[in-house]
Amino acid sequence: MLLLCGATLVMMATATAASPTTDTTDSPPVVQVVNSPIKPGVSPSGTTPAASSSSSPTPTTATTPAALPRSVPVSISIPAIGVKSSLVPLGLTAAGQIQVPPLSQVMQAGWYKNGPTPGENGPAVILGHVDSYRSAGVFYRLRDMKPGDLVFVARQDGSTAKFQVTGVDLASKNAFPTSAVYGNTTDPQLRLITCGGSFDWTELSYRDNVIVYARLVD
Repeated sequence: MLLLCGATLVMMATATAASPTTDTTDSPPVVQVVNSPIKPGVSPSGTTPAASSSSSPTPTTATTPAALPRSVPVSISIPAIGVKSSLVPLGLTAAGQIQVPPLSQVMQAGWYKNGPTPGENGPAVILGHVDSYRSAGVFYRLRDMKPGDLVFVARQDGSTAKFQVTGVDLASKNAFPTSAVYGNTTDPQLRLITCGGSFDWTELSYRDNVIVYARLVD
């Protein structure tokens, strides 16, 4: 079970770190999302957010640029939804849980350091909170993204990896698209993940995940 946006991201089994010299990464199992109990569909300001959009990743016919060498990502910028955040590395706990930024830092995003870095071949993964019981989180508007939107990831080597969104998915935690999200790819891709959908007050859990799919572009 994945606990993101208020607790921790939990995997059903331990993932193996990918070698920095390879372009592949092991596929973590099904994940789910849990958050602090904000009234479902209502933002901290008391306004009702726009309905979540959902679209399957769209194949692109554009020429994919060459993969970048491995380099630690340091920040993310998403102009379409006003996101700017530094990135902290997220690993695995002894229990096989993927770490997430603490809920006390709800505007902090992080990247899964055992997978590809953004710009390498394969699906790099960046995680962020949707909200807390006090305020909106860094990925609160992730559900509003659309195909064609751009994501910029600044890297430690001074380069910036530019990605274009190909799809936005609202996926049930009970049917998480593990292969689509974590499966190996032959080109550089990016996944942005947070929680979403309606809130289950019995389980104190959002029922869905918002997943953004993107590909490296020039």
